[in-house]
Amino acid sequence: MKRVWITGYRSYELNIFKDNDPKVQVIKAVLRRYLRSQLELNDDEFWIITGPQMGTERWGLEVALELQTDFPQLKTALIFPFAEFGKQWNETNQLKLTNITQQVDFFANVSDKPYQSPQQLRNYQRFMLLHTDEAFLLYDPEYEGKSKYDFEAIQKYKEGSEYSMLLVDFDELQEEAEVWAEHQREKEEF
Repeated sequence: MKRVWITGYRSYELNIFKDNDPKVQVIKAVLRRYLRSQLELNDDEFWIITGPQMGTERWGLEVALELQTDFPQLKTALIFPFAEFGKQWNETNQLKLTNITQQVDFFANVSDKPYQSPQQLRNYQRFMLLHTDEAFLLYDPEYEGKSKYDFEAIQKYKEGSEYSMLLVDFDELQEEAEVWAEHQREKEEF
């Protein structure tokens, strides 16, 4: 069994405010390529474990849910750092969160209490590190965002373990964007 923590930038950190933004398709293509390459290696149970943030985490779940048709060994888990996560979001985003929560194979909260302190977020990071074997992190250290804290926690955890991390930065996203744009041009020609 393999367990991967998918995390990274929130959608607003990438200036993505609509689901049909072409940048979402590029990010999903990177996620899809990574997951397919892992899933084609063997038929062992493979878990995507991620959080509820809109952005990399949600897109990772969406891609994983799409791939479950072709890869029945793929399972999805959504872990909230605390109870009532997203309660302050607008109705549309709350509905998206509820919808994805209902589609995953497993759902849980690290803390049963609503947000009380940053310690709940550190407990969440620790939980994710202890319950996964590696991380897929969409993050560029030159362009800090909230994922900086996950990046730092992963780096520190790696020092004393065999934990691994695939870091996807803006250079790799740019390469994927060029491939995606070429495919779009080819589609238009037909």
